[in-house]
Amino acid sequence: MGTPAACAYATITYGHFENKYLIPTFKSSLIYYCRYIDGVFGIWVPPTLSAQSTWSNFKENMNNWYNLQWDIEEPTKSTHFLHLNITLQGSQLTFSTFQKPLNLYLYIPPLSAHPYSCFKGLIKGELNRYWLQNSPSTFQELVTKFIERLTMRGHLLEALRPILTQAAMTLHPEAIAQSSSTSDAEDTLFIHLRHHPKGLQRSDIRRIYNETLSKFKIHDKMTVAISRPKNLREILTKTALVLPEGKTVEEFISKTRAHLL
Repeated sequence: MGTPAACAYATITYGHFENKYLIPTFKSSLIYYCRYIDGVFGIWVPPTLSAQSTWSNFKENMNNWYNLQWDIEEPTKSTHFLHLNITLQGSQLTFSTFQKPLNLYLYIPPLSAHPYSCFKGLIKGELNRYWLQNSPSTFQELVTKFIERLTMRGHLLEALRPILTQAAMTLHPEAIAQSSSTSDAEDTLFIHLRHHPKGLQRSDIRRIYNETLSKFKIHDKMTVAISRPKNLREILTKTALVLPEGKTVEEFISKTRAHLL
């Protein structure tokens, strides 16, 4: 809380403590350690002697960085980290999507002023995440719940069906390979505009292009890029860093690195 740089400052300083002291001290038991902002996941192998005291010492040292205090779970073979359920089965780790019980799933409603591409991207992203993180049976269960939550937000199943079908087609390995093999040498006409729900739409631009310029074969294809307008937060809150005159970002980075080392 407070200055926008507070989170970055805490991450950098605690990272220095981790690399210089915490991980080297307990490397014999802590065979894997990763942290994302304020969430830590690790693999702990208890030592043969003094297993409980070593674990207690590790917890005490994690909280030995000024006033920072961690909520530390006891060692277990099943936990969740970020949006993943992680389970140790024998010598293998298995994964599935973790969804918080109190999540309200406030997806983009039908009457939102968001560009249509945002909603399509939401569906494609969620399906891709479910596909990568889960078994086929769990994937089907999550997609069913996802569709139910979208309909509860006011979306019609008839409108969702073509978007879901298109997104599902990209999950097939052959479809992914085909999309990634597209040549970068194509001459593409890029058209960029800011989205407005009552303004010129992507479909209008494509129709006009097909009726006028497409017959002249000036470009191999056309891509319409839509950006969102500024929201209230961006208009009312100015958090851009203004450097002193004559100073560069590289100077501040080099001074910080020298201080940490």
